[in-house]
Amino acid sequence: MTDADLAARAARGDADAFGELIARYTPAARRLARAALGNHDDGDDAAQDGFLAAWQNIDKYDATRPFGPWLLRIVVNRARDLGRRRKVRQTDELPADRAAELASPERETDRALLREQLAEALDRLPERQRVAITLFDGEGYPHAEIARMLDVPEGTVRSDVFHARRTLREALGQWQGGTA
Repeated sequence: MTDADLAARAARGDADAFGELIARYTPAARRLARAALGNHDDGDDAAQDGFLAAWQNIDKYDATRPFGPWLLRIVVNRARDLGRRRKVRQTDELPADRAAELASPERETDRALLREQLAEALDRLPERQRVAITLFDGEGYPHAEIARMLDVPEGTVRSDVFHARRTLREALGQWQGGTA
């Protein structure tokens, strides 16, 4: 069943049809919200808020357009809203006070370090660049679709992706051609 078919059923009150749509898009929505906010827990909260808003507004979905970008735009907007609210009462995380319980093989250690450095490098990017690079390289959306989701010109998205890649390349230079 297509996304448009499921959305039409959901608009008629079929919660199971909407549940199927959410199941299809949960991984992308969570990755996007986490990228926008730089925090897993906040990203999950924003994704949930986005899903709820989509359910409440499913009757406004235009079935002639793809469902995924419609939903992800809602999620991005909810992530931005949450980010603004959380900035007001932001606190620092407590540092980890103990090392991992089990030693990892060298390769897993390198991968974990790369993931950590990538997450830190992504966190240092401006929000729009972080979202654009996640949508383009992580989720595979074309520049034009990202521009519609973020409500910016396509050239701005291209520029954001370019600058984000350059910044990430510089931050992760030691990993180029690496084993991780």
